[in-house]
Amino acid sequence: MAGDQSTDPVLLITGASSGIGAATARAAAKTHRLALAARRLEPLQELAAELGGGDRAIAIQCDVTEWDQVEAMSAATLEGFGQIDAVFANAGFGASRGFLEESVEHWRSMVLTNVYGVALTIRATLPHLLERGDGHFLVTSSVAGRRVLPGSLYSATKWAATAIGEALRAELRQMHENHDIRVTLIEPGMTDTPFFDNRPGDWALSDDDIARAVMFALEQPPGVDVNEILIRPTRQPI
Repeated sequence: MAGDQSTDPVLLITGASSGIGAATARAAAKTHRLALAARRLEPLQELAAELGGGDRAIAIQCDVTEWDQVEAMSAATLEGFGQIDAVFANAGFGASRGFLEESVEHWRSMVLTNVYGVALTIRATLPHLLERGDGHFLVTSSVAGRRVLPGSLYSATKWAATAIGEALRAELRQMHENHDIRVTLIEPGMTDTPFFDNRPGDWALSDDDIARAVMFALEQPPGVDVNEILIRPTRQPI
């Protein structure tokens, strides 16, 4: 742990109960205090306890598609730690390819989570970061947010997530005249996480691989804004 743990920066992670979110929390635990948010409370509580609990990690139940819950998530983080230094808008999930696949209800939930949920997370936390004058937003997009996949509505949601990150950076620089809040898009390729019903296996990236990329962006000195990290396994053709 850091020498004076009460001054460690605070990282808020959505979608923190498993996969990339949980791996990032574990990677950041030695250097950051953590606000862990997701819809499922029990795994969050277990993760928070694993990472020190109390003054080091708190669990916050939150559906990022519900504005009142996202507002409460931000408020709970500020109440617990007094500040937010970095926000990782990571919550999201996918769908089978093909516009004749999946239910329309699944589509609706995915679009709301992957797009609207990212926007709400930014909306709830941006005022605090603007008030303090610095900080870092990270958004989970995807390789699918750079290359359209056949029949993939998921790909469309990740193009939207990419656009949100770019639009936020432009807003900060041009509308708020802020040059100290950083914005990073994290764009994983095929990653072996619980995101998939049929796990891709050893050839894919691991959630720890993505967590290291997140930490790389977070650990850059002031004035260095890593705009995006596109990361694929070597065996992924596109």
